[in-house]
Amino acid sequence: MTRQYFGTDGVRGTANTDPITSEVVLRLAMAAGQRFRRGNHRHLVVIGKDTRLSGYMLEPALQSGFISMGMDVVLVGPMPTPAIGMLTTSLRADLGVMISASHNPYYDNGIKLFGPDGFKLSDADEMEIERLMNADALELASPQGLGRARRLDDAQGRYIEAVKRTFPTDLRLDGLKIVVDCANGAAYKVAPSVLFELGATVIPMAVQPDGTNINKECGATDTRALREQVVAHGADLGIALDGDADRVIVVDEQGQVVDGDQVMAVIAGSWADTGALRGNLVATVMSNLGMERYLADRKIGLTRTAVGDRYVVEAMRRDGSNLGGEQSGHVILTDYATTGDGLVAALQVLAVLVRAEQPMSAVGRAFEPVPQLLKNVRYDGGAPLTASAVQEAIAEGEARLGQSGRLVIRPSGTEPVIRVMAEGDDDALVAAVVDDIVQAISSTA
Repeated sequence: MTRQYFGTDGVRGTANTDPITSEVVLRLAMAAGQRFRRGNHRHLVVIGKDTRLSGYMLEPALQSGFISMGMDVVLVGPMPTPAIGMLTTSLRADLGVMISASHNPYYDNGIKLFGPDGFKLSDADEMEIERLMNADALELASPQGLGRARRLDDAQGRYIEAVKRTFPTDLRLDGLKIVVDCANGAAYKVAPSVLFELGATVIPMAVQPDGTNINKECGATDTRALREQVVAHGADLGIALDGDADRVIVVDEQGQVVDGDQVMAVIAGSWADTGALRGNLVATVMSNLGMERYLADRKIGLTRTAVGDRYVVEAMRRDGSNLGGEQSGHVILTDYATTGDGLVAALQVLAVLVRAEQPMSAVGRAFEPVPQLLKNVRYDGGAPLTASAVQEAIAEGEARLGQSGRLVIRPSGTEPVIRVMAEGDDDALVAAVVDDIVQAISSTA
């Protein structure tokens, strides 16, 4: 089915440009309101956002749309995406909305929707919302049936306490010096507070959002400054969140990156030892082959999905798994959250660290990664992957890698980019295969 608005993670685009305009977002809220206006109870929507300038434009558009459909609105301001999932269920709301483009630059923005169960919407719900957005008329509330809006002043405190409860009660972070990079994003207040209240010495960075500096040379997608600060301060580790704090990257005391695959492997190994792990670990096709081999050695199953945390969550719910995620740092722990939560995942790694009484460089290297290379090719239109020259280059690359490697080619779900990834035991071969395919796509695009 062709989608007009929704991508792999909600609706996303450049702010004040279709579809991220006040007009479209107003219509989105009205359609979502009609879709989730069920029964005779007083309907409720929770709306949060990150720190982008365009949030000031989109928040009132959403508020107006929902109120026009007779739904009450609770505004929580800048909050991590996982907090919206948590608050949606805690407040028994009918819908949760997060205004964020996650790790993208400030000039992008997006809308993520959560159902009454706190999970992101299904494909069927999104398609129905799109149908309603294009319908001739929506069922507006009567004048006396309009919704109301209010702000939830203690939302941050509620989320902080919920996150702290995921950390083992017999442990503390006393004696640990932690640099936390909040990406000038949604967790700029809550992340340092959680770590401080659990006993750590906290060095916060990127905690002065100005509307345009979210994810700029900071956060989970750019750890250079964090790595420098960890070493400069002699810290035990660093924690990098992205703009909406649903992903995490860890940096060890030597300034080396511990990516999402290593984070998942550390947690999987620990949970397997204690009997807390249920089902397979669920990861995407982009997760490193080294992790797959590590899990096999530990007799832990692996289920791979398409790229996108929503697909990971769908597989986890289908199979009863409680751990999954992406190499990029989305780590989903369904015992504690309905979507990726960078803070909760970081606390699980910290629990392993405290119990092991070893440095992060030892704890965070659960497996030796197989050489892996990812390159992005931007294109202006058309379907470059269908070109015969590109298909030939892909087939040749697969043959060259053979059984000792993998090749993953996919279009991005959020931007006009083809992602080319190869991995295998031969670093030079991996690089050659990727370069040949990139060249073929570039010549066609």
